[in-house]
Formats: sequence, C-alpha cells, structure tokens
Amino acid sequence: MSATARQRPAAVILTPAAEARIARLMAQAPEGAIGVKLSTPRRGCSGLAYSVDYVSAADPLDERIETAGGLFFIDGASVLYLIGSTMDWQEDDFTAGFVFQNPNAKGSCGCGESFTV
Repeated sequence: MSATARQRPAAVILTPAAEARIARLMAQAPEGAIGVKLSTPRRGCSGLAYSVDYVSAADPLDERIETAGGLFFIDGASVLYLIGSTMDWQEDDFTAGFVFQNPNAKGSCGCGESFTV
C-alpha cells in the first residue's frame, strides 16, 4: 500500500484582490525583501492585531504561500490564530487596507484594531 502525500490547504485564503496587492507591494519592495509576512503581534485592547510587513529572510517555521506576485509568509507562531481565515484587500474613497475574516476570532475591540481568540 503506497502512501500518497496530500497537499494540505493554506492556513489563510488570499482573495484575488489580496494577491494583487501583494504583487504591488513586491513591485515596490525595498532591496533585499523576499516577500511579505502576516503576523499577529500582541497589541490593542483585545490582545492580538494583524500586521503585514516586508520580510528579508524565510523562517523555516513560517507557512509559505506562493502567489503570482511574490511570496507570502504567515508567522509560524500566528498560524493557529489564523487557520481558515480569508485575507482581502479593500479600498474606497477614504480608506484602504487588508481585511480579515477570521473564524477563530471570538471578539474584537470597538475600533477594529485588535481581536481575541
């Protein structure tokens, strides 16, 4: 009986708009950047916040997603808080930013800056 390796789904689903934004970020990335990374640092009223930053080196513990526009990493320590989430890019006349639909979030602060699991 042979075991067939099954590729596991990505921890975070990126919408086409999020992938396009990653491509734009990588097109203007500082020298040495190899991708962008999502993490959930402790911050805000509720405890955790979403942070997207350039990364210059791959961490073997990070989740890695290859997009058409560049590499997207998810901080290894944050993966458990993000499994099943969708990351989108939305912009209108007044605001622009990544928006997260996170089934693990049990609550968020009033300003939407942070969340709790």
